[in-house]
Amino acid sequence: MRQIGPKNRLARRLGIDLGLKTPGTKSHARLLKKINVAPGQHGTARRRKTTEYGSQLKEKQKLRYIFGLTDGRLKRYFKEAVKKKGNTADYLASTLERRLDNIVYRLGLSPTRAAARQLISHGHVKVNDKLVNIASYEVKINDVISYANERVLKIPYIEKSLANKDILLPFWLVREGPAGKLIKAATADEINKQINLKYIIEFYSR
Repeated sequence: MRQIGPKNRLARRLGIDLGLKTPGTKSHARLLKKINVAPGQHGTARRRKTTEYGSQLKEKQKLRYIFGLTDGRLKRYFKEAVKKKGNTADYLASTLERRLDNIVYRLGLSPTRAAARQLISHGHVKVNDKLVNIASYEVKINDVISYANERVLKIPYIEKSLANKDILLPFWLVREGPAGKLIKAATADEINKQINLKYIIEFYSR
């Protein structure tokens, strides 16, 4: 889902860096300076007390924007997760983390998830040496993700992403050069650092 409108304004309204801006850019730096200040001329002066429903809705919106999902797609992911035995939050997180656009981003092969979706839709990404142009494609354990060809490595923002040595990979991914692999299922821990998945489950369980 393409985010339309001022991205920094949206992030400030939700009070979290949604990963919509490329790290290191002036726009991202401006966001980090004002992340705790609500948009608009009154800033935090007129914020209303948040209800329980409002808190649940806010967490749901955060998750949607971070992963670039529609309401319908996120609800389908929840329905699939709740049908399975075990921890619903872990199943939901695992499904989201296995999306191809998210894997490309998590591996540091693109600066943002939006950039990853563009790479995929333009036919620049392979899974097990086969071109895949569907951003929501579900990557399986031991699948290898790579660029389609060496020409992609010459794209300036790709060169910059690959040169970043500070990227921290989650435990379910490994990367070697311009390629990576999913080695195990993700858990909810990584997402819970930014979002309260319990609130989202409560929101959809009403």
